[in-house]
Amino acid sequence: MKWIKQIYDCFHAYKQWFFMLMATSLLFSFLAWLAYPETFKVLVGLMIVFTLAMISLSVFIIIRKQKIIKAAFQDFLLEPNETNEERLCHVSPKTHWSFIRRMGSVIRSYQSELNDQAIELTDYENYIEGWVHEIKKPLSLMTLVLDNRSDEMSPLVRQRMFHVRDKILGDVERILYFARLRATHKDYIFESINLLAFCKQTIENHQSLLDESAFQIQFIGEEMQILSDRKGLAFILEQIISNSTKYVSQNQDPPILKFETVYDEMSDQTILNITDNGPGVSEEDLPFIFDKGFTGGRGTYTRQATGMGLFLVSKMAYDLAIQLDVKSGIGSGLTISLIFPHVKQ
Repeated sequence: MKWIKQIYDCFHAYKQWFFMLMATSLLFSFLAWLAYPETFKVLVGLMIVFTLAMISLSVFIIIRKQKIIKAAFQDFLLEPNETNEERLCHVSPKTHWSFIRRMGSVIRSYQSELNDQAIELTDYENYIEGWVHEIKKPLSLMTLVLDNRSDEMSPLVRQRMFHVRDKILGDVERILYFARLRATHKDYIFESINLLAFCKQTIENHQSLLDESAFQIQFIGEEMQILSDRKGLAFILEQIISNSTKYVSQNQDPPILKFETVYDEMSDQTILNITDNGPGVSEEDLPFIFDKGFTGGRGTYTRQATGMGLFLVSKMAYDLAIQLDVKSGIGSGLTISLIFPHVKQ
């Protein structure tokens, strides 16, 4: 069927010339009828055979020429240098040369700009990663001072200092993961993880963030094993915890963060539901909470938001083959479900 399409495209592209050839044949057929009526049938037969032969030969030459031009054009697109440009001009009609050279000049100009931008972006990513590693040094020193000089501080000051340190560490981790989003190679190591125990460990590592808002932590369900990357899963949990601490309800109820494990027999999947009793998300905002930069329309609750935490959660979850589901409503808190894939051992 491919050759039929090629013949059709050929007729469509050069239809005016084929019409002129057929019109000329009709004219000569009329003249032959006027001049030689006794041999008219023979002459008309010869003209029809000659016309069909010319059309067939023309179609064959045009299709062959188009294949050569197509091959040269593909090489030119892959590498639009001057050599491939001249090769394309050589096989193309001379009337197209000016357009080809102009196109090559524009493509090379854009390619040069893209290369410069790629170099700048790489330098920027390297600088960000270097800065992240450098900022961890004073944070480590801060931790050392807090551990060794805690008796010189009041409990409230010490708690606030740990809270500030953990917030800075969370922001630094977000910067680092965002800079690595475009990385080609991911250093994930998938291993068996006890889900509830892992959640408890993550909570302990970020207890200061939860203590600052007096969060109550609840663990519900049975211990279940999943297969995932520890660092990636820890990052997802950290961002969800951080998101809950940002949006604390203004009512009199104490803030609660609940971790619940559920096994879905229908889909043979393990689900982790993380629920808070915060202000919740409106129905119209709910489909967009994982979009980059989205902060929703909850007024004062979003003034400190960047809209990056849950965006990075969605990217990391995609890399780890974790499905995300979210349920919420104004005044009814937020539930983010992590649906882990079933992996046959």
